[in-house]
Parts: sequence; C-alpha cells; structure tokens
Amino acid sequence: MNVPYRQIRAVYTEETITVYQAYDPAIAVPAVAAQRFVAPFKRERMTWIKPSFLWMMYRCGYATKPGQAHVLAVDISRDGFAWALANASLSHHGGEEVRGKPVRVQWDPERDLHHNPLPHRSIQIGLSGEAVTRYADEWITAIRDITPQVKAVHAALRAKRDVAGLLPAERPYPLGAELAAVVQAS
Repeated sequence: MNVPYRQIRAVYTEETITVYQAYDPAIAVPAVAAQRFVAPFKRERMTWIKPSFLWMMYRCGYATKPGQAHVLAVDISRDGFAWALANASLSHHGGEEVRGKPVRVQWDPERDLHHNPLPHRSIQIGLSGEAVTRYADEWITAIRDITPQVKAVHAALRAKRDVAGLLPAERPYPLGAELAAVVQAS
C-alpha cells in the first residue's frame, strides 16, 4: 500500500475523531470518571493529542513507561479538530509564528507494531492556551481507558500472535485543501 508521506490516519465517525493520550492514573482515572479532564490535569501545560494508535504505543511503550500507565481514547468533535488544525503552526517553523498560535503540529515517523519507523509521517498535535480550554470544555464527547486493549496487544506481540483484530480500524482522515495546506499534509 502506498501511503502518502504526511497523512492523518484515524478512527472517526461523521461527528467525532478519536485521539490518544497516555497519563498517570492520577490524571487518567478522574478523567474517565468525569468524562472530561479535571485536576490534577494542568491546563497551563501543552497537551499533545495523537490520532495514530501505533504512534501512541511507541510514545508510551504499550503503557509501560512511567507516567503513561493508562492510555486514553478521547473522542473529540470533528469541528474542534478542524479548529485545532486551522489554528496550528508547524513546529519546525519556530519563531513568532509558533509562539502566536495555540496549536503546534509536528509530523513524526509513523511506527509499526514493534516501534520501527515507517517511511510516512504521523501527526502529533500540541494544544496550549485557548486550544486546551476548548479541548477540555467543548470538544470532548467521550473518554475511554483502553489500557486493557493496549496490554492485550502488547501480550499478543510478545507471544508472536496475530494482533490485527486487536487494533483500531484507522483510515485516512478527510482534510479539505485549506486545512491540508495549513498543516502541510500530502
């Protein structure tokens, strides 16, 4: 399969897109209970959301890294996601353009099941300031703790079993030309 160099791949519906984050139980458990991020989640810090399950697995080591023992699948409105992309600056631009925007986008190598880099990129979206407030208060429609699924995938990999049926069914996310240009998607 020929995957475009910079393409958003995600689980999505007509109304929502799923992004992933990994946290310590002190943040994850209250967030799932409240169905929104509550203290000790810090709105003053940049929070990174990732539509790629495998990139999140690379980042959190299948929920084994300190401070990332719980993986959350966060469903957010597609309108909110569009707002984030429309108000983004690419990290590599630097300078005033990055400092003046509430959203930072970076394209990192996508990862396979074993964390090896693939020849195409996966988007990471950093939210700060107004974007974190909108994310926490307006965009979230559901928060699920998928740590058991993550651990099942990891155990199956270690046992050299097929994990295809355990992975989220991600597909190319439709971006209009204007948003694709802002985030420099292929």
